[in-house]
Amino acid sequence: MTAQATAAAIRAGKRSAAAVVEEALADIAARDPLYNAFTDVTADRARREAAAVDAAIAAGRNPGPLAGVPYAVKNLFDLAGVTTLAGAKIERDKPPAARDAFLVRRMQAAGAVCLGALNMDEYAYGFTTENAHDGPARNPHDRTRIAGGSSGGSGAAIAAELVPLSLGSDTNGSIRVPSSLCGIFGLKPTYGRLSRSGSFPFVASLDHLGPFAHDTADLALCYDAMQGFDAEDPAQQHRPVEAVAPLLREGIAGLRIGVADGYFARGGHPYVFAAVEAVARALDATQRVTIPDAALGRAAAFLITMAEGGNLHLPDLRVRPDDFDPGTRDRFLAGALLPASWLVQAQRLRAAYRAEALRLFDEVDVILAPATPHAATPIGQATIAVDGEERPIRPHLGVFTQPISCIGLPVLAVPMADPAAIGTPGGLPIGVQLIAAPWREDALFRVAAELERRGVVAAPPVPAG
Repeated sequence: MTAQATAAAIRAGKRSAAAVVEEALADIAARDPLYNAFTDVTADRARREAAAVDAAIAAGRNPGPLAGVPYAVKNLFDLAGVTTLAGAKIERDKPPAARDAFLVRRMQAAGAVCLGALNMDEYAYGFTTENAHDGPARNPHDRTRIAGGSSGGSGAAIAAELVPLSLGSDTNGSIRVPSSLCGIFGLKPTYGRLSRSGSFPFVASLDHLGPFAHDTADLALCYDAMQGFDAEDPAQQHRPVEAVAPLLREGIAGLRIGVADGYFARGGHPYVFAAVEAVARALDATQRVTIPDAALGRAAAFLITMAEGGNLHLPDLRVRPDDFDPGTRDRFLAGALLPASWLVQAQRLRAAYRAEALRLFDEVDVILAPATPHAATPIGQATIAVDGEERPIRPHLGVFTQPISCIGLPVLAVPMADPAAIGTPGGLPIGVQLIAAPWREDALFRVAAELERRGVVAAPPVPAG
């Protein structure tokens, strides 16, 4: 059942939250070994939260819009009583979190029930979730393939229908990449829209938190529940809650939609661009727009990521280098050694690039672009041929997402309903980015909902077995 249907059934007394949670816990125990999505299952907590929802309903109180809906979080979100792993061996020595992350508290206030924490790349530095300590998250569409990263467990848990909602983080594409590879919906909101307090940081100037779901309606419910100001996150701006769930039936009349060309029309496999064109045709979008200097924006994001990440982890790099995943460690070490002048120049370039990109929204409201350069690759594969040249998979998976998160724009990743029709290998999922100006999540949800109504986007079914 969807989150929307589950909450409605529980509120109406047709199901109890306790029964829903017990079924979900049994399902995770039976099937998660196939996917390796969970790193912690918080069964006792889930039962307590479900009992509170049922008690509220029995007492005639409103249990919240997500009454009894199970969800799980990337293991960089604090869960009271659970050690926040951030995918790392080093963090396992730390004490349990004293309280929940802000967004977890918002979810609980909305009636949702937390079932646990999900697999990720170490310290969120990766695009494949081939975790050296917890093992790889496996793509439910083909368990020999990656789920994407760094929120791979969050993506796999939704695609496998272990939970109807999950939370992840996106610094350079870590919500949109798993959404594309697992065939689900994911939202990277505007930088500063949702609070990050109580989450393990990666790159403070680039980090975003957001939800995953099986459809637009569930994604909207989850996003709306998490909105709210939190003074503990210095990046968050004090803006009114702007609910998007009521807008899903408005359609797209009045919205100007463009298709990204140039940088976003090369560097991927042909079916990736076929997906964008299929979405454009469904929306009657013919205008082409060029996001200027996207390659330079991505280069700036690389340097900022390396420098901030390396600085954050430098104390552990000095005393516990062997406890890092070797690939993560080497990138952090390189970042810690970057000249300060490079970082300053990268920030200057980023600011200039952002100003140029924002001017595009004088012409359009939503821009369509590929989400990933190809579908999910086999676990352990290091390179892939793109445009006749072998490219390293891990960094190249962010080629289309990194230039967008670098400047904080909101993006909703939508999955193609019939990926086989556009030629993906074995019918594997692929997604498209819907990109808007800052604070225009409303436009993204309207477009995504319209694409669902027209049958162009939907979470493709996972093969049986």
